[in-house]
Amino acid sequence: MDIEGFVKRNLRRGRDDTAIIADLRTRIKEIKPDISTEALNRFSEAVLEEAKRTLAVKDDDELLVPNESGVHMGEFGVGSRGAGDFYVHQKIGELIGATGAVVDSSALSDSGVVKVQDKFIVVTVDGMHSRLSDFPFLAGFHVARAALRDVYVMGATPVAMFSDIHIADDGDVGKIFDHIAGISAVSDATGVPLITGSTLRIGGDMVIGDRMTGCVGAVGIADEIVTRAGARAGDVILMTEGAGGGTISTTALYNGEYEVVKETLNVKFLVACKALIEAGLVDRIHVMTDVTNGGIRGDAQEIAKVSAVKLVFHEERIRAMVNPAVIEMLERYGIDYLGVSLDSLLVICPEGLVKDIKQVINAHDIRIDEIGVVEAGEGAELVVDGKRADFRPKFRESAYTPVKQAVGEYIRGEEFETMRRKVDIAVEKAKRKRERMRTILCVR
Repeated sequence: MDIEGFVKRNLRRGRDDTAIIADLRTRIKEIKPDISTEALNRFSEAVLEEAKRTLAVKDDDELLVPNESGVHMGEFGVGSRGAGDFYVHQKIGELIGATGAVVDSSALSDSGVVKVQDKFIVVTVDGMHSRLSDFPFLAGFHVARAALRDVYVMGATPVAMFSDIHIADDGDVGKIFDHIAGISAVSDATGVPLITGSTLRIGGDMVIGDRMTGCVGAVGIADEIVTRAGARAGDVILMTEGAGGGTISTTALYNGEYEVVKETLNVKFLVACKALIEAGLVDRIHVMTDVTNGGIRGDAQEIAKVSAVKLVFHEERIRAMVNPAVIEMLERYGIDYLGVSLDSLLVICPEGLVKDIKQVINAHDIRIDEIGVVEAGEGAELVVDGKRADFRPKFRESAYTPVKQAVGEYIRGEEFETMRRKVDIAVEKAKRKRERMRTILCVR
């Protein structure tokens, strides 16, 4: 529970201090039943005092005043790997602007790239799945694997990982070690060392409970890189077998399908990428990506946009590349498998390279097959029963837990447009704040 947020919301509503303190004491006591009356009183009053002071902040230059859009993260779908999430990431790239990097946020890539002397340095960071807070080992394993994936698909060889773990005030310290063990399991399997990191409490004293969050980053080196902007008309789209990662683990756990979680505990994706690099094929591949953010629906649109081509997929071929236990579970609960992270490797390459790629990956006992083609045009299409249909992400990724199904996947177009305009205004405000800071720092 965010007790600072609770107090500030009540102050904004004009509630009396005494009533706020009374409610706050009750809520703290629910989570910290052993707290003494004296400590409870002292703590509650201190929270109220601090909240009042920070709500009273005034600043003519607005450098200290938070920039608010009036649009909440959840209602816009940020983090839910759909249209709202993609739009926010697009605006982040716009806000950052041109950086001089080889690959930056404007490329809609999960990794950034800079060139140092004659080498490309690839850097990425991935946040752990929020619903794996109660399963720290799984959270560590899957977020570490995700970070390495993002480096590999740029055609780079990972050389190091780092982590950041945040656990709320009442969380068990054992979570730290369980989480690190999960990361280390991936490190051991791949030979990529975990070399540094940070461990903190979420919100310090102001967030009580045992929620956990965090991230793992990775750094890689390459002589040449592969981006999402390389797809060309006439290319073939291939996909490796996928059993999912954090998303599928979460689906299985919260739907009571515990055995399916074990299907996700592999490093096949990483092995496949490493094999392609070592075989010297990467410099002839046009695009490599992981089927993650919003599933293949989201990846298809992003690649088509930055490559300025049309991607055409065959549904029955995609389905055949999904782990049988995983696809059966998803269908059992009516979850659209095209809109969730499958953790498959997607390769787009010239037709003449298909045979070589298959041989290299099959040699490691990993399945891979053609699932589509690239054509001139724009957007993406899905062929189902011989008929083509538009293929784009929903407002949110497929609802894969009971809670997500209760929230839903859709939003009315007019509501989305209204929120988009508010988000645009917030971006412009942020730009002005940055320009004001540049003036203060005399940055040209």
